Amino acid sequence: MKRHALMAILAVVCVAAGLFLLERPRAGLDITHTEVGTTPVTVMQRPGAEAPVVIIAHGFAGSRQLMAAYQLTLAQAGYITASFDLEGHGRNPVPMSGDVTSVDGTTQLLMAEIGRVTDAMLDLPGAEPRVALVGHSMASDIIIRQGISDDRVEAIVGISVFSEAVTEDQPQNLLLLNGAWEGMLREEARRVMAEIGAEEGQTVGTPGEGFARRAVAAPRVEHVSVLYSPVALRETRAWLDESFDRDSAGPVAAIGWPILLTLFGIVLLARPLAHLLQVGHAPWSPTRGQFWALAVVPAVVTPLVLALFETRVLPVLVADYLALHLALYGALVLIGAAWAKGFPARSGWIWGFALAAYGLLAFGGVMDRYVASFVPVAGRLPVMALILPGAVLAMIADAVLLEAGRAALWRRWVARLAFLVSLGIAVALDFERLFFLIIILPVIGLFYASFGLMGGWVGRRTGSVLAMGLGLGLVLGWALGVSFPMFDPSL
Repeated sequence: MKRHALMAILAVVCVAAGLFLLERPRAGLDITHTEVGTTPVTVMQRPGAEAPVVIIAHGFAGSRQLMAAYQLTLAQAGYITASFDLEGHGRNPVPMSGDVTSVDGTTQLLMAEIGRVTDAMLDLPGAEPRVALVGHSMASDIIIRQGISDDRVEAIVGISVFSEAVTEDQPQNLLLLNGAWEGMLREEARRVMAEIGAEEGQTVGTPGEGFARRAVAAPRVEHVSVLYSPVALRETRAWLDESFDRDSAGPVAAIGWPILLTLFGIVLLARPLAHLLQVGHAPWSPTRGQFWALAVVPAVVTPLVLALFETRVLPVLVADYLALHLALYGALVLIGAAWAKGFPARSGWIWGFALAAYGLLAFGGVMDRYVASFVPVAGRLPVMALILPGAVLAMIADAVLLEAGRAALWRRWVARLAFLVSLGIAVALDFERLFFLIIILPVIGLFYASFGLMGGWVGRRTGSVLAMGLGLGLVLGWALGVSFPMFDPSL
């Protein structure tokens, strides 16, 4: 009992320290939430600021919260900053539309959205008629094309850039930022610099005085953590300062570690809370042969079966396939368990709902304020209702294979790696359409490392497969429903 009390105290300290460090960069800023048409926008600036406007755009499956480190850093530097949810993302109620494979399709619609946000922000008090665009991943192509077409844009910062619009002379003022671990994207930045006779780390020209270009690889980060890299944040601020002949100093908003610290505390707190639950009986344990059959066969059969059918059933990109994959995989595992007389008992469901409530309110609350949108708009609710059953089935199947968290460590690794391999097979069978599943593989890995731990603690304590599986399934279904882009090509 003493050990769990100390663990609870440590968890609360981590959460409190993390929240303090996350709120500190917001001190002294005017932060307002507004809308430009139907586009949700967050404006951050110092009180009474008179400065250029910086428009900040997130990448695929992101939202404006994901760009908070850049917005806080630039707002504290004196700029008038605006981040927003692109169509189909976050709390934007309008789905993405158009042809995603054509520059004349979805790209033009998103460029127009950036233009509308820019128009509105230039009307703010103190806004100078000069604009910078900052965008990550998918949005890097959008902002580069918009920057070339909009004469008001004087500086562009592309993070994790891939864009065929970049040429030897366009856009005129471009900073290319990548994580050192981004592989192909980093090589693309090097290629762009080589075309003008320069290397990564060099600056060609002078920002604000005509053509200027620079490529930087932030150390020890990849496609997501580059959004929290102090090196990348300082490079961005310095590039804009040179472009607009300004001088900023002070710390950047290094909120990456505080986010991890806060989430670690929330996960850790679940351990002593789970210890308060009543101890239950051990669940069914498959033999070695039964385990291998249940872990491998559904993982291989699921993508092969779904490849035979049309799986575009929801107005979301990729998530419709993932929902079906989860449902079929879960059903096959549970059918196999029933055949082996190991179908899970119906007890413990109340603890599953309690686990989901803790995950959605505590973990999800922090995510929504500091990381990514976790609250659905009304248009997402029907989609979530369709995704949830498959997610619950898959996570109950996961709990069966993991024996409610009591399985040997090697079995836990094999079961979850088999599911990730199953998604990899699906991508290989339909790479063009399911490419974006590759992006979420690390996300599912993080889900296992955070929510999976919490579910395992509840399952081991109660012995209930249903408690673990239901709780994790509800959280996973919710997370998928709020994060994948809404898409309606008929609009």
